[in-house]
Amino acid sequence: MYIDKQGLAGLEKRRRAALVNSLSGFKSANLVGTASADGESNLAIVSSVFHLGADPALMGFISRPPSVDRHTLENIEALGEYTLNHVHADIVHAAHQTSARYPREVSEFAATGLTPLAAQTLRAPYVAESRVRLGLTLCEMKPVEVNNTVMVIGEIVEIHVPDTAVGEDGFIDLETLGTVAISGLDSYHRTEKVSRLSYAKPDRPPREIS
Repeated sequence: MYIDKQGLAGLEKRRRAALVNSLSGFKSANLVGTASADGESNLAIVSSVFHLGADPALMGFISRPPSVDRHTLENIEALGEYTLNHVHADIVHAAHQTSARYPREVSEFAATGLTPLAAQTLRAPYVAESRVRLGLTLCEMKPVEVNNTVMVIGEIVEIHVPDTAVGEDGFIDLETLGTVAISGLDSYHRTEKVSRLSYAKPDRPPREIS
């Protein structure tokens, strides 16, 4: 298949979205947990979470254009905090269902059967079923003018990961926790490690590390 800019623009809207969303490869699957100022919980799946820095510990994600109600964005802006919760194979169906457009008064936790879990220091809820849970405070919301999306940047202030999955060097073995990946808009995948390699230096080839 070959397609140029004109051909891409001419595709039916949903086909174009499915195609372009597949091009970036495998992406992380996270549930964003938020609460409104009134204490109403909200949960939404995102596939755009990215590492932004380790000191301070920053992560970001991209939210779709705020042309309609975006409960997640509104809650983050109101309270200045949110949680990120890894999706694993056992909760894929419930996690995917959070992308449905429920009205504001309906909590996705209740609608999907997932369980809210109180954070240590935040008002935003975790997903109890998730095995990797991060609590974040909002640093910046940056409009992306080219397509009217919003980049949300937060600092990690809480981490919950099983001790058995964390190596002595701090590396987290996500495979043992069953964390899944997303391709496109709706395809979920288990992972298989190919290699973990030593820090690359120009005077020596990489070596396998455990």
